[in-house]
Amino acid sequence: MENSHTKNLSGLLLATLFISTSGVLGRYIALPTEIIIWFRASLAMVFLYVFCRYKKIDLTIKSSKDYFPFFISGVFMTVHWITYFYALKLANVALGVLSLYTFPIIIALLEPLFLKVKFNPIYILLGLMVLTGLYILTPDFNIESSQVKGVLFGIFSAFCYAIRILLLKKQVSNYNGTMLMFYQTVIITILLLPTLFFMDLSGLESQFPFLLLLAFLTTAIGHSLMLHSLKFFSASTASIISSLQPIFGIILAFFFLQETPTLNTFWGGSLILLTVVIEGFRTRK
Repeated sequence: MENSHTKNLSGLLLATLFISTSGVLGRYIALPTEIIIWFRASLAMVFLYVFCRYKKIDLTIKSSKDYFPFFISGVFMTVHWITYFYALKLANVALGVLSLYTFPIIIALLEPLFLKVKFNPIYILLGLMVLTGLYILTPDFNIESSQVKGVLFGIFSAFCYAIRILLLKKQVSNYNGTMLMFYQTVIITILLLPTLFFMDLSGLESQFPFLLLLAFLTTAIGHSLMLHSLKFFSASTASIISSLQPIFGIILAFFFLQETPTLNTFWGGSLILLTVVIEGFRTRK
């Protein structure tokens, strides 16, 4: 049982690391946000389809009642990705990623309404710890600055991400996580297809290798592992453990974008890490 828990927790942490690369790539790639997201989804769709066929994963949607949750979760995922990348472009990787991490609190509050589970007060404490960590990490800034706009985009992105996770949480017991992510990318690809006809595609050739990395490592592998982890952890638990993503993102931004973290970043990151450790030990039970 202990080995199984360690394996599942390791998979969740690996998913968090891979997904955290989206911060650096989203800020680095010099293309319009909607174009980045379309290529991210369409390329990941191909990777996921090939993988599903190779592993003989059933792509059949078993019930007509599942069509609406599949579609609406894809819509929320589309908005989540777009607003998150706007947050990265307007602010920086640290603020963009950290503002997104209001979503564990949103999930903790909404999970009983969506999934009819008993509310656990511990999530209020852990959520407040994460929020305090984010507060410490966030510098003082003017309400008119692009940083504030970036944070607001990040918080709205967090809301969409929370809703998407809760909608898919109902499906993970019936469907493979990779299959779910495949259909998410199909929906996003279709919804954003019109952007190819009126947005600037100049520079696509030079940016294409980074789009491939974003599609394969961050999206196809990272998000599939994250959805798979929902089989073993509650949505609240998975979201709080994945709060390591800001720390990973800030470290990656330091090495690849030369964005130097402040002392507040270290203090706030330490508090978030403490929350993750507490939740990790608590779920061993």
